[in-house]
Amino acid sequence: MQLFHKVSQQCSKLTTEHYSTSFSSAIKLLHKDLQTPVFNIYGFVRFADEIVDTFHQYNRKDLLAEFKKETYAAIDRQISLNPILHSFQITVNQYRIDKNLIEDFFKSMEQDLNKSQYNLNEYKEYIYGSAEVVGLMCLYIFCNGNDQLYQELKPFAQSLGAAFQKVNFLRDVKSDYHLLNRSYFPEINSSNFTQADKRRIEQDIELDFSNAYQGILKLPVKARFGVYVAYKYYLSLFNKIKKMQASKILENRIRIPGYSKMFILAKASIQTQLNLL
Repeated sequence: MQLFHKVSQQCSKLTTEHYSTSFSSAIKLLHKDLQTPVFNIYGFVRFADEIVDTFHQYNRKDLLAEFKKETYAAIDRQISLNPILHSFQITVNQYRIDKNLIEDFFKSMEQDLNKSQYNLNEYKEYIYGSAEVVGLMCLYIFCNGNDQLYQELKPFAQSLGAAFQKVNFLRDVKSDYHLLNRSYFPEINSSNFTQADKRRIEQDIELDFSNAYQGILKLPVKARFGVYVAYKYYLSLFNKIKKMQASKILENRIRIPGYSKMFILAKASIQTQLNLL
C-alpha cells in the first residue's frame, strides 16, 4: 500500500511541476514534511480547473460532477484508483481538512461551466471558493492540528489566495474574455478595459498583498520561506502589470522570466538569513 501512496503522490507532484513552475518551485522551498501534502492539494485543484477551462470538446458538466462524486467517495473510503484523488484524500484525512472548503471550491468550479459575468457579491464568492479555500487547505497543513493558530492566520491566508487569483484574472483578462467568454471583475467591460478600471483593481489587490504579508510573518518556520517566495513571485508579476497600460494587457500575457525568479529566490534567501522577514 505504501508503494501505491507513493506513486499516487508522485502523480500530484508531476502535475504541479508541469502546470506551474512558480508554484512547484515555491512548494519545494517548504520544509520536506510539508511538500507532499501541498503537492497533493495542488494536483487536485489543477485537475478540477482543467475540466472547466480546457475540456471543451467533452461534456464538462458531467466530467466535473463525476470528479466531485469521486472526490467525496475517495475521502470517505480513504482510497481511490484515481491517483490524484487518492493523494488528495490522504492529505484531507491526515490533516482533517474541513469538507466545507472542498464544497465551496466545487461551487466556484461549477460557476465556470456557464457563468460569464459576476456582480460584486458573486465575484467575492467566486474568489473565496476558487482561491481562498485553497490557501485555507494549505493552512491546515502548516498549522498541523493547532486550531488556535489556524483561526489566527485564517484571514491572512484568505488574503494571499485572493491576491494570487486576482493577479491571475488581471493578467488573463484578454484570454478569459476572448477564449472563455468570462469577465470576472464586476462592472468592468473586458472588451473596453480602461486605465481607470485597471487602477481600481490594482488598489484592491494591493490591500490583499499588504494583509497577506502580515500573516506570512506569523507562519510556522517550516512554511514561512516557501510561502514568502510564492508571495514575492506574484508580487513581482503584479508590479510588472502595474507598469503596463491597460491596452497592453489586452495584447500580451505578462510573465516573470526565469532569471527574475532566480533573483527573487536569492534575495529572499538573504533576507531570511539576516532575519529581515
